[in-house]
Amino acid sequence: MGRILLAFRAFFGVLFNGETASRVTRSLTGIEAPTDPTPAPVAPAPPRVEERPRPEPRRPAQSEAITLLATLQREARLVDFLKEDLSGYSDDQVGAAVRAIHQDAGKVLDRLFGIKAVVTEAEGASVEVPAGFDSSRYRLTGKVVGEAPFKGTLQHHGWEATRCELPQFTGGESAAKTIAPAEVEVRGTRNNEAAWCDYKKRLLRNHGSRESNSSWVGVSTAGSSIFLPVRLSR
Repeated sequence: MGRILLAFRAFFGVLFNGETASRVTRSLTGIEAPTDPTPAPVAPAPPRVEERPRPEPRRPAQSEAITLLATLQREARLVDFLKEDLSGYSDDQVGAAVRAIHQDAGKVLDRLFGIKAVVTEAEGASVEVPAGFDSSRYRLTGKVVGEAPFKGTLQHHGWEATRCELPQFTGGESAAKTIAPAEVEVRGTRNNEAAWCDYKKRLLRNHGSRESNSSWVGVSTAGSSIFLPVRLSR
């Protein structure tokens, strides 16, 4: 009976205790029982290299304000007019220039921004400002008391853009702040006719196919016909 109990104790001791298993093995065979082997270190997996897309070449950035000014200058000569000293001109001369600039600049704004009135009613009409109105769309004047809605007389219908489609700048870094390029008239010869044609192509590509105040005309120079930009007065 004692041996049976000892056998059970030895069984569970070998099963749950490594030292007991070593002593039993040594008693039975004379060979040291191996201890729990340490697992061989597992080599870490190589780091995963993520393929990053190649960055696109950086394009020179131009402020949208500069782009708008350049467009108004190119198509309406707005900057020329504002920077001109008008003290030597009569009111009639200034008025004639303003009429042309007014028309051309209006066309630019309509094409790029699709400008329309915020309120469609005519100025002087009675209108109602709704509750929860946006203060950026309605500016209240006079005696403003209480909470909206308000009723009043329309003094100015306001303006808003329905789109924003500014031309894309394609020039170089040094021209990012250029509003209008300097214009140089070259008295060409037959040798620079090809170079001038290349320049004209670049000009049309960078600034559009139309110059509102300039025109390309043929000029005979030293027996060779070349194209030069000629300013057309309005």
